[in-house]
Amino acid sequence: MVHLSEPIVIADPDVVSGLDYWRTLPVKQQPQWPDPDAVGAASAEIATLPPLVFAGEVDVLRSRIAQAARGEAFLLQGGDCAETFAGATADQIRDRVKTILQMAVVLTYGASMPVIKMGRMAGQFAKPRSSDTETRGGVTLPAYRGDIVNGYDFTPESRRADPNRLVQGYHTAASTLNLIRAFTQGGFADLRQVHSWNKGFAENPANRRYEGLAGEIDRAVKFMEAAGADFDELRRVEFYSSHEGLLMDYERPMTRIDSRTGTPYNTSAHFLWIGERTRELDGAHIDFFSRLRNPIGVKLGPSATAETMKQLVDKLDPNREPGRLTFITRMGAGQIRDALPPLLEASKELESTPLWITDPMHGNGFTTPTGYKTRRFDDVVDEVKGFFEAHRAVGTHPGGIHVELTGDDVTECLGGSEQIDEATLATRYESLCDPRLNHMQSLELAFLVAEELSAR
Repeated sequence: MVHLSEPIVIADPDVVSGLDYWRTLPVKQQPQWPDPDAVGAASAEIATLPPLVFAGEVDVLRSRIAQAARGEAFLLQGGDCAETFAGATADQIRDRVKTILQMAVVLTYGASMPVIKMGRMAGQFAKPRSSDTETRGGVTLPAYRGDIVNGYDFTPESRRADPNRLVQGYHTAASTLNLIRAFTQGGFADLRQVHSWNKGFAENPANRRYEGLAGEIDRAVKFMEAAGADFDELRRVEFYSSHEGLLMDYERPMTRIDSRTGTPYNTSAHFLWIGERTRELDGAHIDFFSRLRNPIGVKLGPSATAETMKQLVDKLDPNREPGRLTFITRMGAGQIRDALPPLLEASKELESTPLWITDPMHGNGFTTPTGYKTRRFDDVVDEVKGFFEAHRAVGTHPGGIHVELTGDDVTECLGGSEQIDEATLATRYESLCDPRLNHMQSLELAFLVAEELSAR
């Protein structure tokens, strides 16, 4: 039996009963905890720990997403496929933040509008799996579900679900957020410094095609300096955290009641999304997240229908609140131009105004003959172009991009200006789940997206 933590006792019993109604519904993608008492104790401990984000920050993000849904801003969401506890080092967190900031500068110039910066960080520790088990050499063990559940090493001890990891996940997320706040508020995000990093990228002979755009940004920054722009204000940026809301023994105890309004906020992240494997309309995840004040995302694959989309809107955004709902499309480069326009057309008939962003990664994966899960950079770019083409054809707003990336020089996705090939994959393949764009590929994608934004 899958054991889920006991309800948190708070003041209003009606709120409690509503928040915990999901317990009566089918709940998917949960680990098989071997010790129910231990997982209950871990969740109870998490319920006593301070929030990781605050209601006021969540409210600001909701207003920013509403701007993007109206076509007045653009959302950049990026980070690891699956964060690991070992990867939560100062250097790796810094480099991921740096990559997102570099991309954001380029996109801001291309879009001529604000860019909302959001990391798949400080909580992206749990992963859905296509099978509960994994078999190697005739040995079958539980699947790796992310560091917050079990270990990656293929041994019975490592793959055993460990409730202590729930608490470790909280503390790792807290330290990650602490460092993110220091980087984004302490001068590391200074526009002039971030732009200087991009100049170096564009001057690389492999990236000469982007030198012109980098030069335009350089002239704009110099003009701002000459005109007396307040660069003290431009030394700080808003940076939001997000992850897939998957593991209920973590998400439920991190949900708190705001003292101002008496409404529930999930304080594990500013923004949470529901994946394709858990977005059943009568399932536990949709019900639970429908009751939160956080902005919520939902992944839509190529099989999503207009009727399903409308039902999701009715369930997750019944009050048609700006900034409440984001649809994250993951169609695949070969299908997006056919699958997305009908959804966009149908959305125009709704009173809701969801934000539409593209995830060009998850629909384009495949496994090489040598056993490496990978993606072609050209397919990622093609899906982004198809996303913009669909919105232009229908007359809706292409509102953002959701990318699995790292600030490191890994070799996990094929192609790009570095021309990574199948033989190169083995040299530095580090992801424990899905392949990520490396630092150079991420910046190259930003320049290509900026060209699409400039052409709107």
